[in-house]
Order: sequence, then C-alpha cells, then structure tokens
Amino acid sequence: MSSVDYKKKIGKLIQESRSHKGFTQAQLAEALGTSQSAINRIEKGGQNVSLEMIARISDVLSHDIMTLNLPGKLNFRVNGPSKLSGSITINTSKNSAVALLCASLLNTGKTTLRHVARIEEVFRIIEVLQSIGVKVRWINDGSDLEIDPPKKLLLDQMDINAAKRTRTVIMFLGPLLNQYNKFSLPFAGGCNLGTRTVEPHLAGLRPFGMDVVATTDSYQATVKKKAVSKTIILTERGDTVTENVLMAAALQTDTITIRNASANYAIQDLCVFLKKLGVKVDGIGTTTLTITGVSQINKDVEYYPSEDPIEAMSFITAGVVTNSKITLKRAPIEFLEIELATLAEMGLEYEVSDEYEAKNGYTRLADVTILPSKLKASKDKLHALPFPGINMDNLPFMGLIATVAKGRTLLHDWSYENRAIYFTELSKLNASIELLDPHRVYLVGPTKWKAADIVSPPALRPSVVILLAMLAAPGTSTLRDVYSINRGYEDFANRLNSLGAHIETVREV
Repeated sequence: MSSVDYKKKIGKLIQESRSHKGFTQAQLAEALGTSQSAINRIEKGGQNVSLEMIARISDVLSHDIMTLNLPGKLNFRVNGPSKLSGSITINTSKNSAVALLCASLLNTGKTTLRHVARIEEVFRIIEVLQSIGVKVRWINDGSDLEIDPPKKLLLDQMDINAAKRTRTVIMFLGPLLNQYNKFSLPFAGGCNLGTRTVEPHLAGLRPFGMDVVATTDSYQATVKKKAVSKTIILTERGDTVTENVLMAAALQTDTITIRNASANYAIQDLCVFLKKLGVKVDGIGTTTLTITGVSQINKDVEYYPSEDPIEAMSFITAGVVTNSKITLKRAPIEFLEIELATLAEMGLEYEVSDEYEAKNGYTRLADVTILPSKLKASKDKLHALPFPGINMDNLPFMGLIATVAKGRTLLHDWSYENRAIYFTELSKLNASIELLDPHRVYLVGPTKWKAADIVSPPALRPSVVILLAMLAAPGTSTLRDVYSINRGYEDFANRLNSLGAHIETVREV
C-alpha cells in the first residue's frame, strides 16, 4: 500500500472517530490548536500526520485512532520552570455532570445538559448509558449533551468494561430502584484510594425496599416496594450517597427528609435539576433535605451544570506553585471561600470580583485573581471537612501549596486510607516529605524543585498535584500514564499551556 493510501486510511479513521464523538472539524481543530483547513486536509489524506498528532487526536476524541503493537500509555512531558499569566474560564463540574447523567434516568423525556466537560469519566458513563439503550449524542458543536432514554432500559446489555472504569455506576441504584424490581450492576471502579465501602449507599436505599447482594463481580439488586419512612438518616455524609438517596426519593410521592446529607456543590446542582423536573426540594445547601417527589417524570428539560470548584482550585494551585499572577473566570466562589481564607492566613494575596449568578440560576460565581505571594506554613494542620469545610478533593492541592510555603505544615487526610502516601512522590521532585502514617504527612518548604520522571498514581487529584509541581521544576519532567487526569479534566495540559506552561502530550509506542 502506498503512503498516499495510508494517509487516506488514517484520515478516514480520524473522520469517523470525530463524527462518532459529535465533533465538527472546527471544534477538533480548536482542541488541537490547529486550523480547520488542516483537519480537512488530514481527513482527506492530503497531509502527513505524525505519531504525536495521532496521539493528540486520539486523546481529544477519547478513542485510539490506531495502535502500534500494544496501545501505548499517554504521557505528559513538562518543560519548566513556568511563569504563568493571563486568564482561564473554569469548566463545568465533572462531579455534577456524572450525577446529572445518572439523574437523567429518572426522566422518560429528553434531557439536554449544556456545556458538559468532555472528560473520560463522562465518556465512560455515556458508553454505559448507550449500551443500555439510551440515545446520547453531543450537539451544538459538541458542547451540549442530549439524552433520550428508551421506554425500557436494556440493563442486561450493559457495557461492563466501561462501567468498571468508573465509580459513578453505583449512582444507578437510586434512579433504577423505583423502575425495576430486579437488576445488577458491576462493581464500582474509579480511583485507587483504598477500600471505599458501598454500605452507606445500601443503608440509605434500604428504606425504599432495596436489597443488594454482592457476588464475585457485581451487585445484585432486588426491590420490594414499601412505604418509605418519613426520615432517612445517612450514616455517612457522602456526596454520592446523598445523590443516590435524592434520586430514589425523586420518584416517591411521599415527603421524605434526608438528614446528615452532604451539602456539597454537586448535590446542590442535582437538587436544582430535580426542581426543574418537578420535584420539590427544600434545604438546598444544608445537611437536611426535604423532598416531595412525583410518581413519574416525562419532561423535555435543559440544564446548565455549574462550574467546577476543584478545577478552579487546581488553577489556583498552578498560580501559587509557579508564583504567578493569573485570573480564574467564573469560579464558584461559595465552594472556594474556606480554601482561600486558609491560604490568606498563610500569606496568599488574591483579589475577588463582585459575585454574579451561574447559568443554573443558583450558584454564586466570581472572578478570582491570584497574585505572586510569599507564603508561610499553616499554624494549624490542614484537613478537610464536609462542606462548608475544605473540600476533600482540594486537600491534595493545599498540601502542594504547603511545599512552597516557608516552614513545616502538618496535613491530615483522614477520609482516605492511603491518599496521603502519594505525597511521597513529590520527594522525587525534591520536596521535603515526612510520612507519619497513611493519613498524616509533614510538608516542609519552600521547595527547590528539580525535574523527575514519575508514573502517575492511580488516582486523579494526586496525579494533578504532581503535574502542577512539575511546572515549577527547572528542566524536563515526564509524568507517565495520565489517564487518571483525563478522567477528570478536559484538555488540562493545553489549558495550562494557554497560561504559559510548556506541556507536550506524548504516547509511548
């Protein structure tokens, strides 16, 4: 086969993958930082395509265009140190998006979610939904998701591989229990952060008549309808637990009170969405939620998920660790106030604009400008708490910031069995880390960073922490196997590059 034939074949594969994901040529070009005419030439087989470009296209489209022997892992090559500048607009929330995708199963009408982050976690849930008969497609140049469920879900045809790569599948329990008497779900996957029991989910759903038996690779659920107690007390104030019980209550006509509920950002987004579906929800933003559901929902509805406070905290950290001035536009300030106040006590200087309303009509937004600052160690230990405390997902970023602050900081990550251990990876970049136990670590700064070659931990936030530290390290660093980052961030490397970082995406072959 001639080189021209190869180029045409590759171009056709790229065109098919782009169409499958709902991308236009213009959108793919924008994501790759090239021109639409270049994409047009590539797809027609009229332009040479490097392996790096094929890897980048595969990454953007979440689909391997081609493989050489075994598919290679995706790596980031970071050239530092970086001095960042400019502004970045915060994307909509990953955790809200996956909760709302699960909640769309409550609605037999068409659900349209606006400005959804194109991330691996969302792609996996879409694959699961499509495998059980839900029509899901990207519209409006791939920025919005349209979800149209069938009359009956094909649960026995669920894509097990996709389901096992995300912990979100556990949130199918709540929407399905009122619609099916018997079904099974694969064991939940996601980040490797130690044992994370699903018992709080099962305890919260038992009042609805659900019983779950764990087999070797799945949860077998049976539901015997019964009158639901007026009050459900959650044994764990977890986000996904609260979301599961909320979705179960949405199709109950009785008024149900949930106590010890999480009040975090994704729960608030879900509550506002449920109200659009006709469900009455009181107590949004508190630990006591009162829900009066409806027997069925058949509405064509559109909803704008709010912006992601964890992504916002990631960019805040990027600015701090590189001692740069950057502005975050559309930051959900309500879910960053405690973090910023804590960092202010450590010496961080920043500016916050007047507040304005998110497109969901509820969440408070503001523009936040991070200024170069000299930080000192926190007087108190850094630890997370349920909202409105420091967010569990933001604690790793607070720890990285502590490594550039003068002095010794104690960080206590009590919520996960082994996440604190991942801080020891920063020692490869010359950070001073003293691990006391799987939950507590001393961080000593300021760090004189050096370049390193590191394999990403099998967890989202620790992997991002290492990437951000590499921005400050002189020389060339490599972060290998970055799937976990792409699971939770859309085009993160290129977005950092837009602020002045130098990150190349490289696929091993």
